[in-house]
Amino acid sequence: MFIQGDTVDDLLKKVLKGILENGIEVVPTKGKTRELSGVLLKLRNPLGRLSRTEGKGTIFSCLGELLWYLSGSNQLEQIRYYIPDYPKYSDDGRTIFGAYGPKLFGAEGQIPAIIRALENQNSTRKAVVQLFSSSDIKAFHKDIPCTCTLQFLVRDGKLSLYTSMRSNDAFKGLPHDIFAFTMLQELLARKLGLSMGEYGHYVTSLHVYVDDMEKVDRFQREGWQEKVWMPKMPDGDQKSNVFQLLKHERELRKHNTRISDMHTDNYWRDLSFLLEAFNLIKRQKFSEVDAVAQAITDVELRSYVLRKIKVS
Repeated sequence: MFIQGDTVDDLLKKVLKGILENGIEVVPTKGKTRELSGVLLKLRNPLGRLSRTEGKGTIFSCLGELLWYLSGSNQLEQIRYYIPDYPKYSDDGRTIFGAYGPKLFGAEGQIPAIIRALENQNSTRKAVVQLFSSSDIKAFHKDIPCTCTLQFLVRDGKLSLYTSMRSNDAFKGLPHDIFAFTMLQELLARKLGLSMGEYGHYVTSLHVYVDDMEKVDRFQREGWQEKVWMPKMPDGDQKSNVFQLLKHERELRKHNTRISDMHTDNYWRDLSFLLEAFNLIKRQKFSEVDAVAQAITDVELRSYVLRKIKVS
């Protein structure tokens, strides 16, 4: 099955409709599902990574998970701050075996080698990150990588990314994966001085858990959303901005320290304000959140904070 769209909401509506109408019942390890197999998704514009629906406006957990990857960490403490049910995937109560961060940006992370390969020969077909390996199934673990590979491909001066997944939760996991991987795609495009191409996402088992079907029905009843796109990153290598945002995230999570003024451009300052707003809402400091929301320059990003206030 092939599904394409301009935004993640376009893809989600079509994917979930397909699962509800044509999915088969399967009972794997984590519970009963309805499943489509061998599905290829194409996001024509990777900046269409933000869901605007009431049911899937998960910018805060998406951003938190992205920063977990960028930090190179496998620590449970960091990701549970944004996704509280993550402890059930930990073998030891401290780490996540299947975490992507160490394989992307850790001591032996693969992203630096990918950048070098593309800098040396941008027509290469070898710019492939391997996240799932044979060692992942030699012993039982509560969590192993769902993503098999990420392949970066430059054609016509544009950097495209093609993801291959063995398994993907269409309702909960897919929006997070598209957000994180297209952000990684954009970071590499800026580093390499390239335009953005398309984003392709292949999944062998694309499914929804039966326990989530009521939420899926509500999501589908919201109807189609206006197409919106995330702002473009500034030009050039964003390494220093990423380091600053990681520092800000760590200070907020550990010490409730707000240091958004370290960013000199609106794009990264807006992301830091999202982190601050999430921190304040999490601590129920609602009287301080509105001022943070109004400081966000991008209207769409600001709307996520305002909606979060309403439902908190």
